[in-house]
Amino acid sequence: MQKLVVIGAGMASGRMLEHLFEAAPGAWDVTLFNAEPRGNYNRIMLSPVLSGEKSYAEIVTHDEAWYDTHGVTCRFGEKVVGIDRDRKVVIGEQGEVAYDKLVIATGSNPFIIPLPGHDLDGVIAYRDLDDTNRMIEAARPGARAVVIGGGLLGLEAAAGLRLRGMDVTVVHIMGHLMERQLDEAAGYLLRRALTDRGIEVCCSANSKEILGEDGKLRALKLDDGTELPCDLLVMAVGIRPSVALAKEAGLETGRGIQVDAQMHTSDPDILSLGECVEFDGQIFGLVAPLYDQAKVAAQTLTGEASEYIPREVSTKLKVTGCDLFSAGDFAEGEGREDIVFRDPARGVYKRLVLEGDRVIGAVMYGDVADGNWFYGLIKDGTDISEMRETLIFGPAFQGGASVDPMAAVAALPADAEICGCNGVCKGQIVAAIEAGATSLDAIKATTKASASCGTCSGLVEQVLAVTLGDDFVLPTAKPICACTDHPHEDVRRLIKAKELKSQPAVMQELGWKTPNGCHVCRPALNYYLLADWPLEYQDDPQSRFVNERNHANIQKDGTYSVMPRMWGGMTSPEELLAIAEAAKKYDATVKVTGGQRIDLLGIKKEDLPHIWADLNAAGMVSGHAYTKGLRTVKTCVGTDWCRFGTQDSTGLGIKLEKRLWGSWTPHKFKMAVTGCPRNCAEATCKDLGVVCVDSGFEISVGGAAGMELKETEPLAKVATEQEVIDISVAFLQLYRESANYLDRPYKWIAKTGGLEWIIAQVVDDLENRAALIERFDISQSVYQKDPWAERATPHYERAWSPLADLTKEAAE
Repeated sequence: MQKLVVIGAGMASGRMLEHLFEAAPGAWDVTLFNAEPRGNYNRIMLSPVLSGEKSYAEIVTHDEAWYDTHGVTCRFGEKVVGIDRDRKVVIGEQGEVAYDKLVIATGSNPFIIPLPGHDLDGVIAYRDLDDTNRMIEAARPGARAVVIGGGLLGLEAAAGLRLRGMDVTVVHIMGHLMERQLDEAAGYLLRRALTDRGIEVCCSANSKEILGEDGKLRALKLDDGTELPCDLLVMAVGIRPSVALAKEAGLETGRGIQVDAQMHTSDPDILSLGECVEFDGQIFGLVAPLYDQAKVAAQTLTGEASEYIPREVSTKLKVTGCDLFSAGDFAEGEGREDIVFRDPARGVYKRLVLEGDRVIGAVMYGDVADGNWFYGLIKDGTDISEMRETLIFGPAFQGGASVDPMAAVAALPADAEICGCNGVCKGQIVAAIEAGATSLDAIKATTKASASCGTCSGLVEQVLAVTLGDDFVLPTAKPICACTDHPHEDVRRLIKAKELKSQPAVMQELGWKTPNGCHVCRPALNYYLLADWPLEYQDDPQSRFVNERNHANIQKDGTYSVMPRMWGGMTSPEELLAIAEAAKKYDATVKVTGGQRIDLLGIKKEDLPHIWADLNAAGMVSGHAYTKGLRTVKTCVGTDWCRFGTQDSTGLGIKLEKRLWGSWTPHKFKMAVTGCPRNCAEATCKDLGVVCVDSGFEISVGGAAGMELKETEPLAKVATEQEVIDISVAFLQLYRESANYLDRPYKWIAKTGGLEWIIAQVVDDLENRAALIERFDISQSVYQKDPWAERATPHYERAWSPLADLTKEAAE
C-alpha cells in the first residue's frame, strides 16, 4: 500500500480523495493534515451559516465516519512546518510522516489591506469557519459593521451580518459592485436591491485609515475624510495563493505553485491543486475548476492518463436573494455589439455581447433561467446568425414562438454545465440516471449536482424529466423527517381523519420507523395535536425547543432574555419602574426592540422564576417572545395623538393582542395596526396588518421582513373594529389548522395557491368564519394562560436550578 500525504482538507483535496477512493479502494494509506481543527466542509455555504440559515453541521462534506471508513489518518488542527523532499517526509507540529506521493492543497490566504490600524481588535478577514464564528460572536442587533470589498464574498458577509441585526455599510473602491462579474447596469440593480434590504453601499470609496481607541476598532476613515463608525470591520478584498510551504521546500512558484496539466509540481512525486496553484499563468478561485483539477490529480495518482484543460467559467450567483449570472467577456470593445433587454417592473436586465456571429459574453440580473444555454453558446462558439432577432429571449423562443421549456433542456449538449458549484455537466447527470439514479436525491448522492447551494435543483429535475420521459415522477412533498414517509400535509389530515390524539398513537398508526421520533418530528406532532385536539391532548414540553420549554430565549452565553408583554406597544410608569427594578436586581442588559417591547438580556436560568414573579407582581405577563405564537401587535398613536390618524389604531391593537395572545401557531406570528396610510407601524410587512383609513380598515396578510422581503396582500376592507377582530381571529385559526409546522403565513398562502381560497373561508363565508372563531375560542380556553405565573412558584423553582455547583471544592 502506497503512502499518500495530503496537506489541506479543503473542497479540492476532498473531491480528489473521493475520486481516488472510488477508482482505487484500499490502494493508498492516506494521512490528511489540516491547519483548521476540522475536516472538509462546503465553504460555499459559509454565508448561510453566517446569516443563521444553516448550521456548521449542515455544511460538513466529510464527517468523522467518512474518514474512518476510508482509513484516513486525520491530523486536524496541526500545521505542517516543512517538507523534506530528499527524505520524502512531511514535518508536522506533532511529528513526521513519510510519503510516496504528496499532494499540496493549501488553498489561499485572504488579503489584508495594510491600512494603519489593520491590526486593531475588531478587524477580521472572511475566509473560513473560524472567521465566520468570530463574525457571529461580534454580531448583535444595533451594532455597526463595515465591509471593505463589494465582490461576492464581501456582499455575502454584509448580507449575513444584516440578517443578524447589524447596521451594515459596504465600502467598495470601484464604481459599481462585483465589477468582475457584472457590468454597470447590473451593478446598479444589485446595489438598489441591497439598499432595499437595509445595507448601505459606498462605491468609488477609498479606505484611508482604521481608527481605534484603546486597541479596539472605532471607525473606518475614507480618503475624503468621511468616518464610518463601526464595531466590526470585515475585509473581503481578495485572496492570494498560499505558496509559502511549497516555496520553502524549493518547488517552483510564481503567483501560485506552478503545476503541469497532470497537476505535477516541479517535483514529480508532489502534486498540487486548488486555489494555491498556478497553471499556464492562471490562478483559480471558483469551485468548478478546482473540481476539474481534483479529478485530474486522482487520475494521475492512479496512473491513468489525464490532462487538465481550463474551461470557460460561468458564474451563477445568489446574493441575498438577487439572482445573478455572468459568463465570458462583457467589456466594451471595437467590433463588438450588444443586445440588451430590460424589464424595470420585474427588475430584470439581460445583456449579450456579440462579436461577429458569436456570443462572447453575457450578463443577467433578476432572471437567470437561460444562463446555462447562453454559457453553452459562448463556450462552443455557436453561430447565432439564424437566431439573432430572438436570441435575447432564450432557447424557448428560437423559431419565433414559445415552445415547451423541456425542449430547451433536451437541446443542451452533454457538456453543458448544470451545477456550477460542483462542476457537473448534463452528460454526467444523464449517465447517473441511466445507471439507476432516478430522483433528485439520488442525483445529489451520485454526482453532487444541486448538493451545494441548491439553485440548480429545478434544472436537474428537468434533465431527469427529459431523460426518463414518462417514467419520471414529479417529486412529491418531502416527508417530515427520516422517521416517517409521510409529509406534513398527510400527517395533519390523518390526525383528524383517524382521530389520533397522542404522539404514540400517531407514530403507531402512521408507521413511524423509530420508537420515539426525533427532534424534527416531535415538535411538529406536538403542535398538530394541540391545534387539532386542544381539549383532549396534553401539551408535551419535551417535544418543544429549549426556548419554549424554558419560556425565555436562550442566548449564546447560556443566559436568557425575558420580555414582558406590552399590549399594543403601550406601557405605564409603574410597569417601567418594575422593569427597571428587575433589570437592576438581576443585572440585565436592557434593549428596546423593533416590536415596541423591552427585552431584558443576560438573565441566569435559575433566576427566571424570580424575575417572572417580580414582573407578575407589577401586572405584566409573558410576552411570548420565544414562541411559535403571537409575538406582538405593533401600533402607532392613531387618533389619540396624531393629526393624521383616521382611527384609534392603538386601541384596536390592544384589543387584538388581548384577543389573540397565548395561541400557539405553526410559526411566530406578528401583527401591526397603523392609524393611516403613512404606515408608521409598518403594517404592510407583517403576517397580518391593519391600515386605518377614513372609511374603516384595510386588512392585509402574508408579509415578511426577515430573510425574505414581501409586502402583504389585501384580504378585506371592513367598516368596524369588530369585523377586523373577527376576520383576524378566523384567519389565524385557519392558519393554525391548515399550515405546515414552521411555515410562516406567506409560505402557507403560497402553498394554498393564493388568497382566493382563504378569502372565501374567512371573509365571504360568514358561517365558516363563525365556526373558525368558535374553534379558536375553545383552544384559547386551554392555552390563553400566562406561563410565567404558572411557573413562578416554589414547585417549579427546582426545575430551573442548577443540578450542582461545580465551582465548589469537594470536602476531604
